[in-house]
Amino acid sequence: MPASLIGATERVEPSPHARGVRGVTYLELIATAAIVMILASAILPLGRVTVTRQREIELRRALRELRTAIDRYKAAVDQGQIGGSDVKLGSEGYPSDLETLVKGVSRVGTTDRKLKFLRRIPPDPLTPDAEWGLRCYQDDPDATSWCGQNVYDVYSKSTGKALDGTKYSEW
Repeated sequence: MPASLIGATERVEPSPHARGVRGVTYLELIATAAIVMILASAILPLGRVTVTRQREIELRRALRELRTAIDRYKAAVDQGQIGGSDVKLGSEGYPSDLETLVKGVSRVGTTDRKLKFLRRIPPDPLTPDAEWGLRCYQDDPDATSWCGQNVYDVYSKSTGKALDGTKYSEW
């Protein structure tokens, strides 16, 4: 370098290609935001379906738990493990209500041992309250009113439709 140039500052212009690398243009920012919004709008319905499917799984589990407890009660009556004042006339061997499955009934031949069939009544995941629709042994399979004598079957009181198109109350 010549001695006259030492200490002098020169202004060097950046090449045309280096100018575009400095930042993101407004157009690129808008395009990226649009792509993200499209992807988010595609994922949102999938999230709703996942939540609905999870509630349906919970409903099936709760119905299975209740129906299994009712069947176990009926089997215990048929085997003679439950009798006397715990089995009402005209009940056909089914419990008088769901609370009976939780509170338990006296075992035949003992006074201090109770047979319990549920720890608690599971809530209906599709309705705000914990009430279930009940059917008696004497009712029609699609009845929506309960005769009050026994509990032969349970169903959800939800009026909605499942992902497969069936009504929750028909499960």
